[in-house]
Amino acid sequence: MSGSLVAQENKQVARTFWRFAIPSIIAMLVSGVYQIIDGIFVGYFVGEQGLAGINLALPLLSVIIGLGLLVGMGGGSVLSNFRGENNTQAVSRTLSTALYLMIISGVIISGLLLIWGDMLLHMQGGKNAPGGDYLVIMSYAAVITIGSSAMPILIRNDNKPTLATQFIVIGALLNIVLDYALIGHFEMGLRGAGIATVIAQLLTCLLCLGYFLRGNDSVSINLVQYDRHICLRIMQLGSSSFVMFLYFGFTLSLHNTLLTSYGGLNHVAAFSIVGYIASLYYFFAEGLAGGVQPPVSYYQGAKQYHNTLRTLKIATYVIIGSGLLMVLVINILPNIFTSLFTNDQALTFIAIHGLKLHLFTLYLDGLFFLVAIYFVAIGKGGAALFVSLGNVLVQLPFLWILPKYMGIDGVWLAVPLSNLVFACAVIPMFWRSVNQFKKTDEPYLV
Repeated sequence: MSGSLVAQENKQVARTFWRFAIPSIIAMLVSGVYQIIDGIFVGYFVGEQGLAGINLALPLLSVIIGLGLLVGMGGGSVLSNFRGENNTQAVSRTLSTALYLMIISGVIISGLLLIWGDMLLHMQGGKNAPGGDYLVIMSYAAVITIGSSAMPILIRNDNKPTLATQFIVIGALLNIVLDYALIGHFEMGLRGAGIATVIAQLLTCLLCLGYFLRGNDSVSINLVQYDRHICLRIMQLGSSSFVMFLYFGFTLSLHNTLLTSYGGLNHVAAFSIVGYIASLYYFFAEGLAGGVQPPVSYYQGAKQYHNTLRTLKIATYVIIGSGLLMVLVINILPNIFTSLFTNDQALTFIAIHGLKLHLFTLYLDGLFFLVAIYFVAIGKGGAALFVSLGNVLVQLPFLWILPKYMGIDGVWLAVPLSNLVFACAVIPMFWRSVNQFKKTDEPYLV
């Protein structure tokens, strides 16, 4: 292939990538920002107990969000593959099957959390663990939370990334207004935070349902089109995203338990602040990785493997470079970040100490997001599951051993040190897969 044609195709691939990545990044960042704003209102109007309460509830809520991503990422990957094959009937069946999964999984997890939620809170933070009111409200609304996570991803994979972002932004703006009213003005505390989140998510769900129910040239919902085989494929491809959030919830729960044991609820509150700050990068990285999935799934269906490689090259540079930049800024200007959530000097000191220890390998988390989504996009659900599940398992010995010898610092350091170890397995695995595409499409990569 001539140099001019390669350059032209590179530009086209880059435009396609950013057309999906930018709305996905904006959507994830907006979602992150309104969660951070939740934390800001809770930090200043409820205080240390409120921050600790949300952090204790998050491991349980991560299961709900993970189910939404399971349906969204798995269904989106299947949908994009069928779009690449121009199979509109299969696209419609995929969407209808995904809707069934949202409802069924939401009802099941809602019941489980209402039964076991309080006990799981107390296991992390002791008998007087805060966060119960927030968890109850979010548990009742599990179907809504799952739908607000999954449906924008499906719309994005229906080649409408900007519209999907608009629906998320509208919900996020409503959440910010309701946070101000219910937490700041009416002083409803964590109950207000939960109610504000649910109402905002409901609006996003209704906007997405309106898009699908009115139908269009490419896709529409037909509730009699449930397909068992597509359901299994969605679950297979989406399982890595689900496990990624289970990992997040499980390790967060372990951190909460260990921080309570070695430090107290003030360390759990500090960990909440660290989590909000880290989420600025996590949501960017997840958004960028999510933007990779639709074009790569399409290229896979169309057998344009050379374009898959070009897309991955852009995404890898951006995701690692932005992570390194975030680590640098956090270490130079930590007070700017912590002051958003608290003016308590003791809590600020603990949070800054935690920031510097806990986030120094932040960029590797972004790489793991990208690799997992890449394997989903090319239909290798098992490899994606390995990346997600392995990231959980490798942390366990670090969380078990380090606190025994290093105390509270061992809790803060467990994740970054385990990331370094796990990267030694993930990077070669990613490299081998990329090299297979290179061998297939060498004539295109001149």
